[in-house]
Amino acid sequence: MRISAVATALLLSASGVGHAMVTGVETGIGRVDAFKGMRNRPGGGDGLNFLVVGTDGRDRLTDAQKRRFHLGGDPCHCTDTLMLVHLSADRSRAGVVSLPRDSYAEVPARREAGGRLRHRHAIKLNAAYAEGGPGLTVQTVERMTGVHLDHYLEIDFTTFMRTVDAVGGVEICTVRPLKDRYSGLDLPAGRSLLNGGQALQYVRSRHLDASADLGRMQRQQRFLASLLQRITSSGVLMNPVRFKGVADAVLRSVRADAGFGGGDLTDLGQALRGLRTQSTEYASVPLQGEAETLPGLGSTVRWDPVEAPKLFRAIREDRPFAPAADPAKATAPAVDVPPHRIQVQVDDGGGHPGTAASVARALRASGFAATGTPGGAAPGRPVAHTVVTYDPHWDRSARSLAAALPGARLRPAAGQGAVLRVTVGRDQRAVRPVRAAEPDRAPGTLGAITGDQAVCP
Repeated sequence: MRISAVATALLLSASGVGHAMVTGVETGIGRVDAFKGMRNRPGGGDGLNFLVVGTDGRDRLTDAQKRRFHLGGDPCHCTDTLMLVHLSADRSRAGVVSLPRDSYAEVPARREAGGRLRHRHAIKLNAAYAEGGPGLTVQTVERMTGVHLDHYLEIDFTTFMRTVDAVGGVEICTVRPLKDRYSGLDLPAGRSLLNGGQALQYVRSRHLDASADLGRMQRQQRFLASLLQRITSSGVLMNPVRFKGVADAVLRSVRADAGFGGGDLTDLGQALRGLRTQSTEYASVPLQGEAETLPGLGSTVRWDPVEAPKLFRAIREDRPFAPAADPAKATAPAVDVPPHRIQVQVDDGGGHPGTAASVARALRASGFAATGTPGGAAPGRPVAHTVVTYDPHWDRSARSLAAALPGARLRPAAGQGAVLRVTVGRDQRAVRPVRAAEPDRAPGTLGAITGDQAVCP
């Protein structure tokens, strides 16, 4: 959801967009005083920081749209998505940090309307909006991150869908079918061009696998990278007429802080115009262990006390937080399961001494947890084709391993367990490098990626 405001700023860098057009666009932005009365704020560092929130507002959607895209029920009037966006001082990098909406947070004591004192108490981060609006949301995020926020941008479901449709849809790649009965998402494996409604289903889905909200944030980051790629490569920026139509559609329901004006829009757009996928970074706040259930709050996650501050320190110091991408892996086939999570036993079935050890070394070089049997051979006569034997419970791992062994045959073996067995055949030539379709970002680690790791290869 939160991608629309970032995309809006990028659109405003279009060649030929004059001051009058920018001023006209600016008047379409709703205003909110997100910084009113704030005291004891963190000091500002180099670069520019935005808090971008996506609310679950759906007032402008028709009943038919709500039914089609599974948006029934009453909105919670809270933030469905929160992200911190950092633009480097030299405008050569942009960083996006997803803030889990179920993060444990404490809001300070404050006077509410009518003068009643509300004592300090614990909430989920996304509830700050429902309790105190944009102001309390900004205050809470600044206290938790230590990052000074320069601007606040807010979008709803309608804005998101309009943005995607205005640029002609966004392409997403997935190595396996994605189906979620809660959001209505139903995508085949491979490439899909999503319209606004489908894109909303994609970024809202939380029930595709056990990764829940963490997986959802990773999909949102992949979508943002793909959207920015779509905008910069589709000609929108070089066509003032098309740009004006897109900007009008996007900004019709955006809200921003009062200080975010036409000059800021133009300056930010000019800076973002030169960005490429490899100069954008994406991360989720590192978490401390698994989710816990707390009285009155429900399922909640806590930020890692060691790793999370490192991420926010990098933002304050205007430093990259994603490692440089490996060019060799950028074009490698994507697999469903990260190789390092796959245990492999390699046997020699081709009758050539040393073959198993060689394949095992190549698999380890590609990231697999592989062992070989130097000098050994599988019993019986040599086999013609390489075979991957696997327990059906680990079928995703088996398919991921087979992608690294072109021509390998898959053979299920109930009860074999977690370790996959490769019997190397006479036709085995080389091990092909592979990469995880969803970079593995385990709790307690930064796990940051660059945009070229997130978009379709």
